[in-house]
Amino acid sequence: MKKIISIVGARPQFIKHAPMQLELQKQFEAKTIHTGQHYDENMSAVFFDELGIPKPDYLFSVGGSKPQGEQTGIMMTEIEKVCMLENPHALLVYGDTNSTLAGALVATKMHIPIIHIEAGLRSFNREMPEEVNRIVADIFSYILFCPTDFAIENLKKEGITHNKIFKSGDVMCDMIKLIEPKVNRIIQENYYFVTIHRPYNTDNDERLKQILNTLNSLDKKVVFSIHPRTLSRLQSFNMKESDFKNIQFIRPVGYTESVSYQKFADCIITDSGGIQKEAYILKKKCITLRSETEWIETLDNGWNHLVFEKLEELKTLVHTEPGHYTENIYGNGHAAKEITDLIFQHL
Repeated sequence: MKKIISIVGARPQFIKHAPMQLELQKQFEAKTIHTGQHYDENMSAVFFDELGIPKPDYLFSVGGSKPQGEQTGIMMTEIEKVCMLENPHALLVYGDTNSTLAGALVATKMHIPIIHIEAGLRSFNREMPEEVNRIVADIFSYILFCPTDFAIENLKKEGITHNKIFKSGDVMCDMIKLIEPKVNRIIQENYYFVTIHRPYNTDNDERLKQILNTLNSLDKKVVFSIHPRTLSRLQSFNMKESDFKNIQFIRPVGYTESVSYQKFADCIITDSGGIQKEAYILKKKCITLRSETEWIETLDNGWNHLVFEKLEELKTLVHTEPGHYTENIYGNGHAAKEITDLIFQHL
């Protein structure tokens, strides 16, 4: 069996990795590095138990509080050590995190083929570190799996046109379809579900306060799953959770609970890339507190709205009904098997 090492480090990657690991281990010696980029128990370890995948073969203690350069450098050092020990036939990376960047750079310098899942996405905002990470990963990847036609077009425009680019659907769709029958309503009353964590929404005290005040003024309860990063900012700005009576702050939850909160919400408000996509797959209206999105398909017919400067628009948009829904734009729920078969053919 050929050996593939997958690199994960952040919550969305654990979700994508679960169906992939279950398929990869049927055809490869499939090992996993967890960089420790998300170090909170509810952001990390609980996922491996809940999603039924083996514990990582290697776990680093990088943590998410270090500056990005230092964090990426530590990851590269540790990933290189593992690759020298394991001598893998390929390194598999997901999405656009610092863990993805570190893995791609190490593999490139060590002449190890890179497999990039969720390739070709672009926000066209290079001030986002995620945009830089995904561009670098795509440039150096040997096999690229794109979730949509738009992603393939983005690669073509950048001159990435070799014969190992595939439209694969999205492995997150696989997980939603697996987990959705298991979810149950957690809160009986009507509510909006919220996640906010990006620096441009949380690092400025006035911006964060404006967001929280707007959420607090909505006509239904707001259930806010608060990322450790956002909680840290809240505390450093001397803001108290109790100041926002209409917001129920909850700590990060496991994947089944997260999908449950989304499935039964009246609307989802987020700045997360993955949750925009989960909302669409679950047929839930979403409002994204960003000026751009990688998942442009979700904007069709009002299933997702971008709001950034004019936060007061939230009060109207939460009541706007979306139009026609397009089925299966992110695949049929069998992406992981199709991707694994293609890797086997081309590696």
